Amino acid sequence: MSVQVLASVMNSSVEQITKQMNLDSDAVIINQCDRLGMEEMEYRGHRVRFFSFPDRGIGRSRNEAIMRADSDICLFSDADIVYEEGYAEAIEAEFAQNPMADMILFNISVEVDRRTYHITKRRKVHWYNCGRYGAVSFAVKRESLLASGVTFSLLFGGGAKYSNGEDSLFLKEFMSKGYRVYTAPVTIGREIAGDSTWFSGYNEKFFHDRGVLYHYLYRRLAGFMAIRFLMAHRGKLCAETSVKQAYSWMKDGIRVGKGGE
Repeated sequence: MSVQVLASVMNSSVEQITKQMNLDSDAVIINQCDRLGMEEMEYRGHRVRFFSFPDRGIGRSRNEAIMRADSDICLFSDADIVYEEGYAEAIEAEFAQNPMADMILFNISVEVDRRTYHITKRRKVHWYNCGRYGAVSFAVKRESLLASGVTFSLLFGGGAKYSNGEDSLFLKEFMSKGYRVYTAPVTIGREIAGDSTWFSGYNEKFFHDRGVLYHYLYRRLAGFMAIRFLMAHRGKLCAETSVKQAYSWMKDGIRVGKGGE
């Protein structure tokens, strides 16, 4: 099985990004910029296709990459990911070891204050814990992905109306259609520290947008899951606001999500 990186970048070049990410597999790169174009190059014996679009939005660019993917395993990525040597072989080995898996989630090393998960065991992922994983951890069989019909939301994520959550929604919908997702305690890359395109602090917008997301993720359990989220991370999330205020903002977001349907 062959691995293909599907990366979303901004205002980059094919030469710059292939070296920066330490690519050692085929890749489809969607470049959000102010022009329209397509380039192709060979890098370390692999085919890299580089598409430039004037459109914005992480969900849109990931969907553009999916439509152009042609390898067995799709590995979602961003410009701030640098891959470990042998990452493609490590991913292929995990799928060979677990042929029942439609998707496997891997570790990406990040700064401690940005970490939302760290995988230590091979286990199945469920609906109640899928919200912690980012898209850059997703390696999915292309055949299963296309059969599922699942795409990334255009309402959530960088460049969209609501701050983040497109990856959680994608994962939950994929599993809800019966596809099997597992974790692997294997680190395939690291994140380069930098400014976030969507995060500006644990403020009203953060909690409101998280509330909207929780409606779509958990439906009738959204309120309960919001409390669980705040209590589990209150030391980090509520340093500048109270848990009560944060929950109020999340409840407002949940109501907006209900009304949006």
